Amino acid sequence: MSESKQVPVAVRVAGVFTAVEGLLGLGFAVALVVRAFAVDEPGKVLGEAAYFVVLCAGVLACGIGLVLGRRWARSPAIVVQLLLLGVAWYMYGPSARQLWGALLALYVVLVIGSLFTNPVRRWALGVDEEDE
Repeated sequence: MSESKQVPVAVRVAGVFTAVEGLLGLGFAVALVVRAFAVDEPGKVLGEAAYFVVLCAGVLACGIGLVLGRRWARSPAIVVQLLLLGVAWYMYGPSARQLWGALLALYVVLVIGSLFTNPVRRWALGVDEEDE
């Protein structure tokens, strides 16, 4: 069986959702670069933008890895989702942005849930592979 047929659909769906997160983060980095030209000290804003480019490029790489069916991408994608769950909690509680926090939490729980289904766990462990 080819590898693409062995990859559960939930992995690819989680990969698309994770890649969207990476793309949104890269879009935020672009917005920071644009903003850097409107402030007195652009170096700090450009440094923040560079930080987001590195971070979100990694998230995008995890999303692409999941879409392509690479097992290594599952664990970092789960870590990213857990970090975003903390962001959702902060948005819901201390930031008083209940709607955005709830929507982000729902999005993140959907991705985490898809990465912990039984077929995905079996795929990640390589349980169902045939010995060749």
